Amino acid sequence: MTQSKNVLGQPLQICCTSPITGFYRDGKCETGTQDRGIHVVCAEITDEFLAFTKSMGNDLSTVSFSFPGLKQGDRWCLCVSRWQEALEAGVAPPIILDATHEAALRSVSLEELKKYAI
Repeated sequence: MTQSKNVLGQPLQICCTSPITGFYRDGKCETGTQDRGIHVVCAEITDEFLAFTKSMGNDLSTVSFSFPGLKQGDRWCLCVSRWQEALEAGVAPPIILDATHEAALRSVSLEELKKYAI
């Protein structure tokens, strides 16, 4: 089994374990054939992003049965397409490059990602 890489070509680091994130709920922004949303961008959530994604039909702030609800400052693996939409709307949350999967580079340039790196 090969180790996943981040956008910098290094081993993919953990995004967050509290709350536990990732498509596979392993703390990493891993992806695979079942991950249709491509949850590969490790972002630090902002209130502006939460309001934006809720307005787009994906409420990440409300607690549900198996979802803790997110708040500003939490880290979460976002779908690369939603991050791009937020970028275009001027509300893209900052990202953690060493925890963002290299698959994000299929949709967003490394230069663009670096502009939002923390």
